[in-house]
Amino acid sequence: MVFFADALLYFAYRYMMVFGREAEGPVITRAIAVDVALFSIFALHHSLFARDTFRKWITRIVGTLERSIYVWLASVLFVAVCALWQPVAGVAWRTNQPLMTWSLTAAQLIGVWLALRSASLIDIRELSGIKQVSRVLPDAATSDTPEFKPAGPYGWVRHPIYSGWFLMVFAVPVMTMTRLVFAVTSGVYLLVAIPFEERSLRRSSKGAYDRYMRQVPWKIVPRVF
Repeated sequence: MVFFADALLYFAYRYMMVFGREAEGPVITRAIAVDVALFSIFALHHSLFARDTFRKWITRIVGTLERSIYVWLASVLFVAVCALWQPVAGVAWRTNQPLMTWSLTAAQLIGVWLALRSASLIDIRELSGIKQVSRVLPDAATSDTPEFKPAGPYGWVRHPIYSGWFLMVFAVPVMTMTRLVFAVTSGVYLLVAIPFEERSLRRSSKGAYDRYMRQVPWKIVPRVF
């Protein structure tokens, strides 16, 4: 769990401090291509582990450690993506108006809260792979029955962690091109991943996720999408 948290803290530092520095010179498409390729490697790992056939194959090898190994590999890859991310010259937007600056900062903080609050409702130990490690111990209690409750942010949208992510990466007073490439690339990936993720949940939940979808029809933005 420490490594999982460290990866998120490292991302926060890189995005706020390093990616926020305006790079000089012309926009170089090679840098954008490298950045997209880096994130695609991370996304490929996530997509593979999201596939039932791949997860079953990994589970046959490592048992209940499947989720933990996924989280550990994802953390390593995410740190690598942030560390190797190439600067892109220019600024997409910059606001010097105090009201707009405070509004964007407040929206970003709401995104942080939304993501953390949503993760806590899932069970942060489950999300980070700690609970799965404990299941290899003797007498560890297990439960394979999925549960989807429209509680808290999950009563507003089905993917509130993703909603929080969009606020975190886009609601910034100074959007350097380095930040924008990261925000757009990660955002596109999430939008593409949602249908596949939900299809997997519907298959494995014995109707529980279908009932949840009827209760909460919106994916990321209430009454919009």
